[in-house]
Amino acid sequence: MPRPYVLLSVATSVDGYIDDTSTERLLLSNSEDFDRVDQVRAESDAILIGAGTMRSDNPRLLVNSEDRRAARVAAGKPAYPLKVTISASGDLESDLKFWHHGGEKLAYTTDAGEEKLRERLAGLADVVSTGPAIDFGALLDDLGARGIERLMVEGGGQIHTAFLSQGLADEIHLAIAPLVVGDPGAPRFLNPATYPGGSTRRMHLAEASTIGDVVLLRYLPKQEGSA
Repeated sequence: MPRPYVLLSVATSVDGYIDDTSTERLLLSNSEDFDRVDQVRAESDAILIGAGTMRSDNPRLLVNSEDRRAARVAAGKPAYPLKVTISASGDLESDLKFWHHGGEKLAYTTDAGEEKLRERLAGLADVVSTGPAIDFGALLDDLGARGIERLMVEGGGQIHTAFLSQGLADEIHLAIAPLVVGDPGAPRFLNPATYPGGSTRRMHLAEASTIGDVVLLRYLPKQEGSA
């Protein structure tokens, strides 16, 4: 089965951070951009976040618009996209909001984390091991076999880094907020890694637009840009 189209979605500060180090989540997007993200979620077959994002933000990860959910149902789809997470250790608690809102859930883990996660998530999610380590290619193969054609990846940095560095991302939605974090301990969009083509390769910029005070850049990383 073909792998799904992979879209990385992220909001950053001007200096590339996705959060600060305070106990409260830093809201980088504005209301118009949050609505855009809701539309992208509604257009996706599955939404993925990593275990670290689940623990730090405890999101429900839903399509919030009732009209968009109704449109999905009218098109023969479930009201909510499949919700997917990744935890190599299997150390995810069953009381997180992710498991108790929306539709079907799926957790990818390793052989070492599989038993723990199955016990914790019994009746809440399907659990799949990708082997001794998280295998992102095998993850995409499994999603493709489940009929997932479009996967939206919402972070965090470790997950975005894995998809992009392994050449698995088809599109990036980068929303830049007019904020400066300036904290070296805060998380960034991407971590140090070896990326396809190296530091001189220019990706194709498909779109640049303003959404209130936020700038949205849409890149196609598998296509070459022009200098």
